[in-house]
Amino acid sequence: MATQTEAECCPEFKPDPWDDKIVEWDNKRFIKDHVFTFMYMPVNFGSVMKRLDEKVRKNGACLADNLCLSDHTSRWNMDVYLEVDREIPEAENVTFSGKYYSKVYEGPYKDTGKWAADFEATAKAKGFSSDKMFMWYTTCPKCAKKFGKNYVAFMTQVE
Repeated sequence: MATQTEAECCPEFKPDPWDDKIVEWDNKRFIKDHVFTFMYMPVNFGSVMKRLDEKVRKNGACLADNLCLSDHTSRWNMDVYLEVDREIPEAENVTFSGKYYSKVYEGPYKDTGKWAADFEATAKAKGFSSDKMFMWYTTCPKCAKKFGKNYVAFMTQVE
């Protein structure tokens, strides 16, 4: 557990509202950017997040759930979607609407491949397609260590 003297980078994630749940969004706002990856491993994730953070701060926007979805489009690219409360000039603004199935995993990042396979099987067993899968790395590695838990939520649109 974090103490008040420790700097808070990421808020502590509570998995219950996201684990094995359907969440519904109606024009939920995000700004989109791209991360270079090498064999799915992010290379410039930090600099992309700093760039997005600067746009958010410059425009006085808020991040309600600290939600940042990752979409690994290839071994060389990952699209990231950062939730915002308003349109951000000079950013690629997108909205998500519909119902999304979400499942939370906990453990080291190296287990992401196993989690993805489990998520696909679980979604399929529930009758959902997992053609487009998003991952939400809920805390940075430093905060995961501070909190003693490393949660990753997987999502796919079901309606």
